[in-house]
Amino acid sequence: MTKPKIAVIIGSTRPTRFADKPAAWFMEIAGQRDDLDVELVDLRDYELPFFHEVASNAWVPSQDPKAVAWQQKIAEFDGYIFIVAEYNHSVTGALKNALDQAYVEWIHKPMGAVGYGGVGAARAIEHLRGIGVELQMVPVRNAVHIGGGDFFAVSPLGQNGEMSTISAHLEPSAKGLLDDIAWWANATKAARSA
Repeated sequence: MTKPKIAVIIGSTRPTRFADKPAAWFMEIAGQRDDLDVELVDLRDYELPFFHEVASNAWVPSQDPKAVAWQQKIAEFDGYIFIVAEYNHSVTGALKNALDQAYVEWIHKPMGAVGYGGVGAARAIEHLRGIGVELQMVPVRNAVHIGGGDFFAVSPLGQNGEMSTISAHLEPSAKGLLDDIAWWANATKAARSA
C-alpha cells in the first residue's frame, strides 16, 4: 500500500494571519517523516463562496465550480491536519465554511490540529473535533497547542520570535500528532479499500 497522503490545511485567510509561521514549522517537521506524503493546502487559494448549495454533497452534487474544485482537492487526501486560529472560542468562519463545502470527501479519514492563540486554540480544536465527528472523520487525540508564553514569544502581538525558540518542547506534541495521523490514515485507508 502506498503511504498516506495528508493535507495540512491553513484555516485562516486574513491578510495579517499568523498561520503561515506555525504552518511552515509544522511542514518542516512533517517533511522529515518517510511514512507520510504531506502537502500544504491554503484556503486562500480556493476563494470559496459562503455555502449556498441546495444541500450537502452527501445528498446532492454541488453546482458551484469553486466548491467542486475544493471537493476534488480534498478527495486527494487520506487525512487532514488543520492549522487552527481561535476566533471567539471556535474555528474561523473561513475554515467552517470550507468544511461545510464538502462531505463525502472527508468521510472515514483522520483529522488533527495545530492550534495557536492565548490558550493554544484549545476551544477551537474541541469545536473542530465535534465538526469532524459529524463529517464522519476520525479526530485523533494528540494536537499541538501554541499558547500562552509560547504564542507571545513567536507572535507579532508579542516578541515575534522564530518558531525555533519554542520548537523543542512542541516537537513531542507534533510527533504524537503525526504518529496518530499515520496510524489512523493507514487503518482507514485499508478499510476504505476493503
